[in-house]
Order: sequence, then structure tokens, then C-alpha cells
Amino acid sequence: MSTPYPFTAIVGQDDLRLGLLLNAVSPAVGGVLVRGEKGTAKSTAVRALAALMPEVPVVAGCRFSCDPASPDPACPDGPHEAGAGVSRDARMVELPVGASEDRLIGALDIERALAEGVKAFEPGLLADAHRGLLYVDEVNLLHDHLVDLLLDAAAMGASYVEREGVSVRHAARFLLVGTMNPEEGELRPQLLDRFGLTVEVAASRETDLRVEVVRRRLAYDDDPAGFAAEWADEEGALRDRIVAARALLPEVRLGDGALRQIAATCAAFEVDGMRADIVMARTATALAAWAGRTDVLAEDVRQAALLALPHRRRRNPFDAPGLDEDKLDDTLEQNSGEDDDPDPDGPGGGGRPPQGDGPDTPPQPEGESGDTPAQSVPEQGQGQQSSGGGEQQPVRAAEPFRTKMLSVPGLGEGAAGRRSRARTEHGRTTGARRPQGALTKLHLAATVQAAAPHQQARGRSGRGLVVRRDDLRQATREGREGNLVLFVVDASGSMAARQRMSAVKGAVLSLLLDAYQRRDKVGLITFRGKDAEVVLPPTSSVDAAAARLEMLPTGGRTPVAAGLLKAHDVLRVERLRDPSRRPLLVVVTDGRATGGPEPVALASRAARLHEVDGTASVVVDCESGPVRLGLAGSLARDLGGTAVTLDELRADSIAGLVKDVRGTSRRAA
Repeated sequence: MSTPYPFTAIVGQDDLRLGLLLNAVSPAVGGVLVRGEKGTAKSTAVRALAALMPEVPVVAGCRFSCDPASPDPACPDGPHEAGAGVSRDARMVELPVGASEDRLIGALDIERALAEGVKAFEPGLLADAHRGLLYVDEVNLLHDHLVDLLLDAAAMGASYVEREGVSVRHAARFLLVGTMNPEEGELRPQLLDRFGLTVEVAASRETDLRVEVVRRRLAYDDDPAGFAAEWADEEGALRDRIVAARALLPEVRLGDGALRQIAATCAAFEVDGMRADIVMARTATALAAWAGRTDVLAEDVRQAALLALPHRRRRNPFDAPGLDEDKLDDTLEQNSGEDDDPDPDGPGGGGRPPQGDGPDTPPQPEGESGDTPAQSVPEQGQGQQSSGGGEQQPVRAAEPFRTKMLSVPGLGEGAAGRRSRARTEHGRTTGARRPQGALTKLHLAATVQAAAPHQQARGRSGRGLVVRRDDLRQATREGREGNLVLFVVDASGSMAARQRMSAVKGAVLSLLLDAYQRRDKVGLITFRGKDAEVVLPPTSSVDAAAARLEMLPTGGRTPVAAGLLKAHDVLRVERLRDPSRRPLLVVVTDGRATGGPEPVALASRAARLHEVDGTASVVVDCESGPVRLGLAGSLARDLGGTAVTLDELRADSIAGLVKDVRGTSRRAA
């Protein structure tokens, strides 16, 4: 087993370390979500924390890590008698992004359950993580139904496995840690709320700190065991402090004054529901125990708010997480109470974790790992400088609206989502087939029907059905998939005329919001002047697409053909990378191709390339005014797709309820 990097040797990242340690002291806090750019020690800190966790007493031979002092009465390996057990290190279990449902929650042997009535259960990762740490790297890329199962188990402290009336329950209490890079897509607000705390991490811009990070990492890579030995004393002291804080936690008093501050803070920041209040109360209590105090102070409430509220204030994917600290201080001051001010010089010396750094470590400025500043969007008229060729400054997008659903025709097999019809693991049952590999979803009626004709030949004598593996049938299900929605946006001078670009950006922003809600990947191509540009390669981060769109300048000619050819190249590469994800091409233009010889004919030929590939497409016709040429409609016909106007795109428009995209794709069949 490799030697983990010492937790106390991590330079800076105070909020990250504090969030992890508070969950180690009180797992009831509800886990921590670590958001940050790549290369910021997210995974290193999580793995280092596992080595600090105290040993766990377990019932010998129990696959579910039952506590010998109070074994789970419903344990599938039980019943166990209370008594002495054995001690082992707390486990850290990693959940891979591509894990199946059975790998997460466990699986039943359906054949034995039907034929013998035996609950033969193979535990999953949730059982392995019980009374330990469950780590999900890139949690934002995990399938939604797995995230739901994971967070439900974390909230209830138990996992339930049910297959055709046969069910198993086992305890599943663990410290949940998820890490993610926001550039690769966001979690739904409903799922964000299920994480107790969130911390934002970013690489320090201080030269001395960066030097120290590199120095320590190189020393660790050269001799992991020797480097760990140098930090053994600090690691031992921190481990002892965790144990002491856990022991003190039941004695910590959460006074009425602190509780009022918590409630007032959640109300002031308009946080939905009551989970934030409960998490803040548990976090403030853990902070007091960590500091060695039995009373919760106002500083504990403030720190708890900074950890528990930012991610709960997101209303849509374009909102940057964060908290107005001046408003927080005002709220706490207005609701301060006398019982929240015991001796400020009590034991513990504050709520920050020990730095654990040697005497030669450079000073670590407070807040070095604080919130990543939200991307600023230029005000109208303050965008990029003109670069000639009639370029105009960026304009703000109009207010987004709810759009009609645009779907790809046919039946796909892509990643689970909410846009187009697809064969999925979850959804309504449409039929049965022989299983290919392990059986995951039993079609009971089809299985009985397959086994029934052979009962006499198999010598059936009792009431039970004699079932063979060849009789088992897998249920085929139909649900919805996520697609790759590739936007090709006309940013030419004709679009800027009559101040249409604000409305166009508002429409694309609305479609981006719809893509976020339907779990799509998105990409953004713009064309103007003489060429087209991939502004954002296909990604799951719709907020990144929205930021690029907001800063988009306009002007110049309209090279429609260049935009379509660039889109053809992008889709060709994406088909190789992810062949199961079907694309949806959304072209936003007035169709007035200009520039170069025969621009309209070139655009028509480029469009037919997409028709030949069978790419589902829709053209959002942005033409306005009393005189309309209908060029966008002609472009849609060349694409083999559908044309809609900006007004028709609105969900509340009277021009139909759902707009299905036409396509001649053999791939969609």
C-alpha cells in the first residue's frame, strides 16, 4: 500500500482542510463538496484525511462493518451478539464515475432468490464505506440516478436494495466527500443542497507558497516513507485532536442566541428549505468542539455560514456561488445575544485547523484558498476593443425564457438525460431480452414464461419454480438521454442591425438553460467576418458557454458556410470520442450569407453535409422587419431540419407545444 501524502504537510488551503476536519469530527454535518480548478490538491487532501481517521471496532467477519457495541439488527450477515470485536483502520472507498448501480448499492442473486427463496446479497461500495469515508472524484460527472442513490443513503444512514419484491437493507453511514471542477459542469441545485458544506479552492498566487508546494511535493515523490516520517508527530497530534473533539462534541451547548443568529442568517440570504439551518447548527457545534470549547460563539456561526450557505444560494447554473460577507456580518450583529459571548480566551484558540508546517515554512496569508472570484461580465459598451472590420462592442443578453423542447428523433442509447427518447437502465419497461453479461433488471413475467414449458422435463415436484440461468430475461426500458447540443451563432453585422443581438443572445441563453436542465453537453461556434471560431468546445459546463456568449462581439460579413463546416468538423471528432451521444445542431441566424463567391450556394452545400450525416438540426430564424427573405427556412431545408422563429421558440407560444427536430439520420433509427 502506498504511503499517503501527510495532511499536515499540505500548504495553505485552509478552508479545504477545515471542511474535511469538521466532517471527521462530526459526520452528521453531511459531507463536503470541494470545488476548484485542476491541480489544487483536492484529491490529495481527501486521501490524506483517510489516514487520520481513528481506528474502527467491527464485528469479526461482518461484511457490513457492524459496531460490536451496538450491531445493526437488520444486518444481512446478522444477527450479531453485542460483545468485543476487532479493530481496523477506517476505510476510504472511491466511487468511480463510470460505476454501475449494482456496484454502488450491491446486487442480489436473482436466480437463487427465485428458485430457492434465498437472499444471496453481494455488498456494494456503500457497504464498504460504512463507518468510513466515501470519496467521489468528479462528482458532477456522475450519473444523476447514482448521485440520488448516494445522497439518499448518506441522508438516511442506510442503503436499500430491491429487486422484484426481494429487498435487503443495511446500514450505510459514512463521511461523504465529493470533488469537482466547475469548468466541467455543475451539479443540480437540488443535489448541491444535499452536501453539508462546500469549499472553493484555487492555487495561490503567492510566489513563496507556490515554491513551498513544489519543494514538499518533490521531497515526497523522492521518498514517500521518509517524508511521511518527518510529519509523523504533527499527524499524530492532529489525529489526537480529532478524537478529543469527537469526545467533546456531545457536551457542546448551542444557545438560543446562536440558534437565532443561524435562523436569521438563513432567512436573510433567502435559502430554500430548512436543511441549511440544521447544517449550520451542526457545523457551528463541530467548530466549537474543534476549538476545545463547550459553547458556540458568534465566530463559529459566521464560519459555519461561509461553509454551509454559498452553494445553497444558486438559483440557476449561471449564478456564481458566493456570500456577501458584509451582509453576513450585519445580520449576525443585529441578532447577537448575550449567551453567545462566553470567555473568548477559552481553550482551543479558534476554529482554524493547525497549519502543521515547519518553522521554515513561509507565512500563509489568510484566505489564500478562499472563494474563486466570479467571472465578471463587461457592461454594455465596456467590452472588447474594436479590432476593425466593423466590429461592435458586446451587448447584454435579454432576459432568458422557457423554451420549447427540441428533441432528436428516433431511439438512442446515449448517457441518461432528459431530452430525447433512448434505451436506458431506468424508465418504463417496454419489453424483454436475454441478458448480455450480468443481469441487472429482471423481467419477471418473461422469465416465468421462459421457464414454464420446461418444468416437467426438469422434474419439478414441489411448489417452487425450477429456474435455469437461460430462463432469465433482462427488462428493456425506455427513458430519456442527454444530447450534444452544438450552437452555431451568427455574430455578423446583419445580426447586430436593429439591435437584434440582445434578443438573439437571450434566446441562446434560454436554450443553454434548457440544455442544463436536460443534462446535455453543449458547444458554441460563432461566425462573422471571414471565418468561424469554436468559442467553446463541447463540454458539460453550460455556465462557461453563457459567459463566452455574453462577451461575444458582433460585426462584419456573414460566412454561414464557414460556421457549418466548422460544426461538421467538431461533430465528426465528437462522434469518435462519444459515439453513443447523438448531436443536435442549433443554428442561430437570419440566413443572409455574404462574403466570397456564391455565399448562399456555399452555405447550401455545407448544410447538405450535415443532412448526409443524419444530424438532427434546427434553425432559429432571427430575421425581423416587414420585408423577410426566408433564407433561414431555406437553410433549414438544406440541413434536413426545422426552422423556428424567436417567437415560436418560447414555450408559451401558441405555435405548437413541442418542436421535434426533423432528421433523416440512419443513426437515429
